[in-house]
Amino acid sequence: MGPRLRADVPDPPGLTRLDRAGTLGFRDVRDAVEITDSALSKQVAALESAGYVAVGKAFVGKTPRTSLTLTREGRAAWRGHLDALRQIAGSDR
Repeated sequence: MGPRLRADVPDPPGLTRLDRAGTLGFRDVRDAVEITDSALSKQVAALESAGYVAVGKAFVGKTPRTSLTLTREGRAAWRGHLDALRQIAGSDR
């Protein structure tokens, strides 16, 4: 059997950034991947439900802030997805 892509790993650009940074603000991810708040919220809810992303809520002064952190499970799933892509592309990097 060949490599298996993960259907439960949406939004590769956002996950790439989280994998590199560990934790990012919701707005940072939204702006980086250039999608609406609503679209990102749906993806984050799916990732959180799968246990791939932890969502933090805090206030900076009176302004609410949401942070996104890739969990160990999320990092493993993401890297497995990348490995499958590399195998499909014929690259072992």
